[in-house]
Amino acid sequence: MKIGLAQLNTTVGDLDGNRRRILEAYRDLVARGAELVLTPELVLTGYPPRDLLLRRRFDEDAAASLAAIAAEVGAVPLLVGCIEANRSGAGRPCFNAAAFCHRRLVIATAHKCLLPTYDVFDEDRYFEPAAAPTVVEFAGLRLGVTICEDIWTHPSVATRRLYRGENPVAQLAAQRCDLMLNLSASPWHNGKGDVRARLVAESAKTLGCPVVYCNAVGGNDELIFDGRSIVADAAGTLVAGLPAFRETCEIVDIALGRASAPAAAPRLDPTFAQAEMKDIFEALVLGLRDYAQKSGFKRALVALSGGIDSAVVAVIAAAAFGPENVTGVSLPSSISSQHSRDDARVLAANLRIPFHTIAIADTVAAAEAALGPLFAGRARDVAEENIQARTRGVLMMALSNKFNALLLTTGNKSEVAVGYCTLYGDMCGGLAVISDVFKMQVYALSRWINADYSRSLGVPGGVIPLSTIEKPPSAELRPDQKDQDSLPPYDLLDRLLEGYVEEGLSRRDLVARGFDPAMVHDICRKVDLNEYKRKQSAPGLKITPLAFGVGRRIPIVQRYVS
Repeated sequence: MKIGLAQLNTTVGDLDGNRRRILEAYRDLVARGAELVLTPELVLTGYPPRDLLLRRRFDEDAAASLAAIAAEVGAVPLLVGCIEANRSGAGRPCFNAAAFCHRRLVIATAHKCLLPTYDVFDEDRYFEPAAAPTVVEFAGLRLGVTICEDIWTHPSVATRRLYRGENPVAQLAAQRCDLMLNLSASPWHNGKGDVRARLVAESAKTLGCPVVYCNAVGGNDELIFDGRSIVADAAGTLVAGLPAFRETCEIVDIALGRASAPAAAPRLDPTFAQAEMKDIFEALVLGLRDYAQKSGFKRALVALSGGIDSAVVAVIAAAAFGPENVTGVSLPSSISSQHSRDDARVLAANLRIPFHTIAIADTVAAAEAALGPLFAGRARDVAEENIQARTRGVLMMALSNKFNALLLTTGNKSEVAVGYCTLYGDMCGGLAVISDVFKMQVYALSRWINADYSRSLGVPGGVIPLSTIEKPPSAELRPDQKDQDSLPPYDLLDRLLEGYVEEGLSRRDLVARGFDPAMVHDICRKVDLNEYKRKQSAPGLKITPLAFGVGRRIPIVQRYVS
């Protein structure tokens, strides 16, 4: 059977736009010979719709849009991810569903069985679970339909423990399917691809039939979906892998039943498995581009400090918006080094982005003079230092307002974790592009940009000035300041933060791993005390298994010390 995979990038809540996109993909695939077309999970509403599902008319409008789609479907069936209202009078308001459309009708509807409620997921808040997966009979075949989490029950994944032994794949195995179709909206994080491929392969082996997994692509708020749809044959052998971070419609011809002939070489897009830094870069570009376009922004602003973080953000922004639509602004104070000013200017020239300099020394001096009577008799400290950062925030937000440009914050995950950032200063902005990228990853990303990506820009020597990468990192809020004046070396800090933030280790656990007890206490204390800053920060793009944001819900006011 020739299966058409519509790996689509849809927008949450755009029912009309999403319907048009689905039908365009359907018609394209049918014209190219598809005998059945599959879409991602909740493609009609966009994923995740969250509290839109609680709006009074949302389910009615979604149902009308689904009916309009079904009316355009002919002899080739379309399996479309959607919602269905729960009319039973008990339970959650709706089902996470897949509608089997054929000859202008919805002839069957499958409901998701396993509803994830961990990390960024909160599906149990909205959806009623199904007791068992659905089997649809079509053209003499038995098609098992599962939705995303329904296949995440293999012993190799921790999520299986959340469902008390429920296993939709095993339930389908008892019904002898000829083909399983899985509609997914599986958010990407670094290293997730291998897990998905293993789950698809194991599902095929369990069922003894081919499995087609169609995943969403695109950015929605902080989540990034990478596509990489997968097809496995009945033996669990990978047959096809679709592109990463790109909307695409492809047809895969699948031999139904357990083929005796040796499997052909799989059709894997070159981006299906690629270098780690290339993956991270393309994810961040896609996440930023979609956040901007779906929000209505066509231009971006980046405050260029001459440091590595703002340099990497500027490169990502230029790739996402086009260099002509990104403006770099240098805002030197009286203590800003000349090399930082020079590095900012050279970076902008290499990227071919518009560049401006706004000196802030007079503005800072005016603020200090206004505060002088109240600050009299007190030593200079972080309060005066932060006037510089907050002055920059005021000016950059003014530019953002005036020119309707999205201001991008440039703090990395290491800084955000310990509060090494200024509220209402360098934290100002609409999107925190690298807030889930540890400092050492920023360095690795900058080296990949210079060694690889820069060639596509016609700057083979590296778009980011070498001095930006090699100089000691500094906020430059006081003379000769270095980050390591108040923080451990970043390679050490990042490993400690991974343990405390991502793995949830206690201070005792971290000391047992060999970290200095005083350093552990200091850094963990910084992480805990700065929760209030993170709650007020711009949303950030998620690239790790646990990012600061919707997936991490620590109280601001709490006294637990691990």
